[in-house]
Amino acid sequence: MYCVYSDGGSRGNPGPSAYAIVVTKDGKTVYEHAEFLGVHTNNYAEYRGLIAGISKALELGADEVEFVMDSQLVIRQMTGQYRVKSPDMLALHEDAKNLASMIPKVTFTNVRRSERLIPRADALLNAEMDRHSGQ
Repeated sequence: MYCVYSDGGSRGNPGPSAYAIVVTKDGKTVYEHAEFLGVHTNNYAEYRGLIAGISKALELGADEVEFVMDSQLVIRQMTGQYRVKSPDMLALHEDAKNLASMIPKVTFTNVRRSERLIPRADALLNAEMDRHSGQ
């Protein structure tokens, strides 16, 4: 089974932002990626990380994936517990839902920032923001 850990962040809200994903298969890391997004909100960065993670899982041909994030808001929106109220987030949410629907078995798990591989994803996205801090 694949597990995708994603994190997004911004320095300021909005501010310089990035996301990172860490993909594991059967407990072993098989892929890591971070991307600078420019000036956006934290929630935008969180969704972009999730979308990148779903896209990678599809590329890998995954048929069962657990998506793990420290964003309670995004996880609860993805599971239908919360409505998406922000018009800016609605398109991202729809993209994530549509992509996730192409994977036969999907779960979404919310964890604390300090749990599992979220600290690794956080370190990757912060390094990516640091690389772009002079721009």
